[in-house]
Amino acid sequence: MRQVVIAGAARTPMGGFQGLFQDVTAASLGGVALKAALQDARCTAVDEVIMGCVLGAGQGQAPARQAGFAAGLNKDVPATTLNKMCGSGMKAAMIAHDQIALGQAELVAAGGMESMSNAPYL
Repeated sequence: MRQVVIAGAARTPMGGFQGLFQDVTAASLGGVALKAALQDARCTAVDEVIMGCVLGAGQGQAPARQAGFAAGLNKDVPATTLNKMCGSGMKAAMIAHDQIALGQAELVAAGGMESMSNAPYL
């Protein structure tokens, strides 16, 4: 197996329910973090985006793809959204690790994103 390293990292500020970020979607927040992590890693392209998002209702289709677009990635970059209660961002990082270790990818952008304020009351 190949050695895997974390080349860049970033996060958004912590928000609160109906707080300052109440009008910002999870995908927009994820896009900001992805863009900053890619800048930190000095990378302009990735093989895939994998993002966890457990509160997907009301987010629209393919939140990970939306985050990739918000980060400035082009439409040729595939994206996968994981829905896993507690730890979807960590699971995204684990899957990214495995893809790189097994030679299926060179560089994967992975993380998690949520917006409790934008989750619908069902």
